[in-house]
Amino acid sequence: MGGECIFQSSQPVNRYLQCHELVLYKYRNHAKNLLVIVIIDFRIRLPRLYSTLSALTSLDYVTTTGPSQPYGQQHLNEPLLDHREGQLFLTEAFKVILEEVLCKGTDVNEKVCEWREPEELATLLDLELREYGEQQHQLLQRVRDVAKYSVKTNHPRFFNQLFAGVDYHALTGRFLTEALNTSQYTYEVAPVFVLMEDEVLSKLRSLVGWAQGDGIFCPGGTMSNMYAMNLARYRAFPEVKLKGQWALPRLAVFTSQEVGENNFNSCSLLSYRGCMITDDLSEKIELAKSQGAVPFLVHATSGTTVQGAFDPLEPIADICDRQGLWMHVDAAWGGSVLFSKEHRHLMRGVERWESGACSGIQLLECNFDLLKRCHSADATYLFQQDKFYDMSLDTGDKSIQCGRKVDCLKLWLMWKAVGSQGLEERVDRAFAHTRYLVEKMMKREGFQLIGKPEFVNVCFWFIPPSLRGKENSPDYQDRLSKVAPVIKERMIKQGTMMVGYQPLGGRVNFFRMIVISPQLSYQDMTFFLDEIERLGNNL
Repeated sequence: MGGECIFQSSQPVNRYLQCHELVLYKYRNHAKNLLVIVIIDFRIRLPRLYSTLSALTSLDYVTTTGPSQPYGQQHLNEPLLDHREGQLFLTEAFKVILEEVLCKGTDVNEKVCEWREPEELATLLDLELREYGEQQHQLLQRVRDVAKYSVKTNHPRFFNQLFAGVDYHALTGRFLTEALNTSQYTYEVAPVFVLMEDEVLSKLRSLVGWAQGDGIFCPGGTMSNMYAMNLARYRAFPEVKLKGQWALPRLAVFTSQEVGENNFNSCSLLSYRGCMITDDLSEKIELAKSQGAVPFLVHATSGTTVQGAFDPLEPIADICDRQGLWMHVDAAWGGSVLFSKEHRHLMRGVERWESGACSGIQLLECNFDLLKRCHSADATYLFQQDKFYDMSLDTGDKSIQCGRKVDCLKLWLMWKAVGSQGLEERVDRAFAHTRYLVEKMMKREGFQLIGKPEFVNVCFWFIPPSLRGKENSPDYQDRLSKVAPVIKERMIKQGTMMVGYQPLGGRVNFFRMIVISPQLSYQDMTFFLDEIERLGNNL
């Protein structure tokens, strides 16, 4: 095989033969006009051949094969990893990532996914883990295969989840986070990120309308909501930390049906279009009390997962104030409206919550040590009390898991790049694309909206020609429920786009279109409608 390798001596070695684990190089020593053949065995760590090569005085065969040693046992007095080789691999892998994930993966002319059945995909990926490692060119092929057969969530036609598209500054932040490979629990191991997280949290609190408070980055909205429940319980019953749940009375949490029943033996609420009904909330609180339960938290939602509905925060806050309940708002999906002057009214009253989750970030309007008092384990191997810096910078004791992945850098770097105005523009643009899609949808036969969207979730049925005008047929609902799954299967297997569907509250399967990617255009909205028609008209 052709190619060129540069050893430490900076003299060229041309590779001309490669088979399995052995690679042969021909080496020209110009000073002595000699040709040297070098055989390298990549089953073991690359040897230091430089002095051996310079010592050759005639045509020789130099081999490093011999008995192969298990990885990690051959040179105990030298580093196990070859940084030069690793960095070369990383450089080549980044080329694959740029081409396959970020170039092809954002091209509307490429597929959103390369669908394969599980058995075929497992074979293509060669997932088996073996006794000995593989060569670099094999590993690079693994990288290509992973990129090729993964769903391209950066693709403009990916509408399937509550995330889509790519921000290159945020992605750079994620790359840098992984390369630095630290844990955000003490200032001594993560000084940059402790200060950075504090700045991001402070800025987010100002969006809510708080002058002070506390917060923490969490690995997702579910964890953020769990933090809120734990804090509310601890505030009401601090003895729970030492005595456990058995020492407490039966507790009740209140939320709307669409977000599920997050409670401790609690009653759930009736809902309409996914929104909490405040009159029903008051009734259910009194009912729980009459049944011997102790209400302690109301879980409101700003942007429900399916319909994107926003609970009325002002009247809910009034009820919580009267009842002495902790008010938590799950704004993991809809919290982005706070960046927009035009749309932040959807969260009117947000400044009255005790806690809130914004895209996996837990914000608290509470005294600064509540998180720590609730979760602290006082691990002396991390949080020594005689450190030479301000101990309040060690934030690990505020979290349940102590050690945390750094999450603040990607948001901070993106915010630095586009500013608050740029983030506002993204929110407003998503709403504009949503309005455009709804307007076009309402003018097309066969598209039936499930209510007018509050947010960027567009929920609808597609009624194929064979079902139009047959709404009163006894099998209509059953037949309609089969439409979305078939269309979804066709789009995935053809790779044209991805959009989700689900049943909800007595409604049979309907599509949920998410309009969130900053890469979207009006053309993508039109394509979406055309493609639904193309895939479903013959059903």
